[in-house]
Amino acid sequence: MLLVNPKATTTNARTRDVLIRALGAAVELAVEETRYRGHAARLAATARAKDYDVVAVLGGDGTINETVNGLLNPVDGDAQAAPRDVAGDPSTGRPALIVIPGGSANVFARALGLPNDPVEATGAVLEALREGRRRTVGLGQALWEGQSRYFTFCAGMGYDAEVVRAVEGLRGTGRKATPARYVNTALRHYLATDKRHPAMTVTGPGIPAAEGVFMAIISNTSPWTYVGTRPVRPTPWASFETGLDLLGLRRMGLVSLAPLIQHILTESDTLPSGKHLVQLHDEAEFTLTARRPVAFQLDGDYLGERESVTFRSTPNALQVLV
Repeated sequence: MLLVNPKATTTNARTRDVLIRALGAAVELAVEETRYRGHAARLAATARAKDYDVVAVLGGDGTINETVNGLLNPVDGDAQAAPRDVAGDPSTGRPALIVIPGGSANVFARALGLPNDPVEATGAVLEALREGRRRTVGLGQALWEGQSRYFTFCAGMGYDAEVVRAVEGLRGTGRKATPARYVNTALRHYLATDKRHPAMTVTGPGIPAAEGVFMAIISNTSPWTYVGTRPVRPTPWASFETGLDLLGLRRMGLVSLAPLIQHILTESDTLPSGKHLVQLHDEAEFTLTARRPVAFQLDGDYLGERESVTFRSTPNALQVLV
């Protein structure tokens, strides 16, 4: 089954038709278009229930996230309902995933090593299909207020989620979510950010409590995102084969932020340093709690304001043809 987001940022109808024909020539193919938020999760759940071998996605990171949640958690009601915890090897009995980038950032696809161009990526996944080449990847899972959702590459609470919320608002007015728009929105939003009253605390099994956190980036892989072609690596040791990583900021002033931004844009393998940073690597579980509701996002999808979210690593969760 191929799930197509017809509103994907970087594809048009002609490109989609070419890709559909190319995939259809290689496999028996059913094509479904997503029509509303959460639809990809429903379609992926249907594909699993009907024993499809592979589910392919032509879309951005949001559509991919929905699809992954549908594959791991087929639901009868709302596609955004709370997923069940994964027991044992969660990849067993589930369709494998194919990713064809069609969004603005395509972080998950690029982190897997796929080309950012949808036509080139289709050629790469067709080769993987012919050779039966699969990669098993771990996922992150966020749990809050009786709800749960998996994420493929990142989650965030605080400032970065506020930027995602602002960009989603702009997209609602018909503007595209380009890298330049994210950067400009982040700069404008920074000027209005409270830089004196941090709200969050990080706790976890065997982890010393870290208070006074303004912003937290949770990573399931590296890079965290891209600015155009440039990778942004706040947690360079994160990978699909390890647990979750975290970078928390205890200061939001320019004196602290400027060297951090330079480091994560230019250094590929070394951790940023500073007493104002909270850093975790390869953790199975930790929790962020806040004195007041703070913005929360998963894979670039804004999910409202929360006061407590637990993050868990889910090893060997998904098979991807790549």
